[in-house]
Amino acid sequence: MTETEADTDTRPLLGVNTFVWCSPLDDAWLQELAPKIADWGFRAIELPLESIGDFDPKEAGELLGSHRLTPVLCAVMPPGRNLVAPQGDELATTTEYLLRCIDAAVDLGAKAVVGPIYAAVGRTWRLAPDERRAMVRELREALRPIAAHAGERGIMLGIEPLNRYETSVFNTTAQLLDLIDGLPAESVGLNLDGYHMNIEEKDPAAAIRAAGDRLVHYQVAGNDRGTPGEDHLDWAGIRDALRDVDYRGVIGIESFTADNKTIATAASIWRPLAPTQDRLATDGLRFLQDWLRGW
Repeated sequence: MTETEADTDTRPLLGVNTFVWCSPLDDAWLQELAPKIADWGFRAIELPLESIGDFDPKEAGELLGSHRLTPVLCAVMPPGRNLVAPQGDELATTTEYLLRCIDAAVDLGAKAVVGPIYAAVGRTWRLAPDERRAMVRELREALRPIAAHAGERGIMLGIEPLNRYETSVFNTTAQLLDLIDGLPAESVGLNLDGYHMNIEEKDPAAAIRAAGDRLVHYQVAGNDRGTPGEDHLDWAGIRDALRDVDYRGVIGIESFTADNKTIATAASIWRPLAPTQDRLATDGLRFLQDWLRGW
């Protein structure tokens, strides 16, 4: 595809998350990864911001611009980051972190901040129906100032449901659509991830169609969280559903390296998922490029 063709192509942009190689992402890692990600043919990149200051968003934006890579900023929710059932000062510190993520996205030139921005990944507990209803009401209120900050700066929040082993808060598209009903559509939507949907959704394609124009960002991996296409997922059905809702954002490969103890434990990566991390990205990209030809 020529640069002119790329500029007029209205299909989603294909991207990859730097979690495939490293954690945390810093300026040195980004200097190394951005050129080769662009050279392979990706047109977008997901940047996890684990702690404010891990990388310089303005410098990162200039670097990515020079390689024609569209950025998406990923909020990261380790233990202690909770808008739901917060303890101590967690509500205040988590809110501050998310506000700073929005500001970093502006400096980066990103249009979205995405992730499970409600509770620490791995935190699970039982919720009775009345407790869940109260939790949703409280979370909706906690999200209002964050959504307002995002809306004032032209940033979309994409809130992500995770599978049951990573959270007990939101596992399905329907649950999150209930949450965001009443929050401003111009600043709050959904970040859906095919890996989690394969576990939790009875019909992933129907869930994508239910999300409709509230879909902000879409992430992919194989059903084992490895290379897209080397799995049993209904890729044609997923593509058709994304096309039906006229999705034009980024489709990002999100997987993780087993070489980093912290991230491997958090994501339950106990073995290599591809011959190399570079192969996971490049083989996945080739599959997705072919897959998009049926758009």
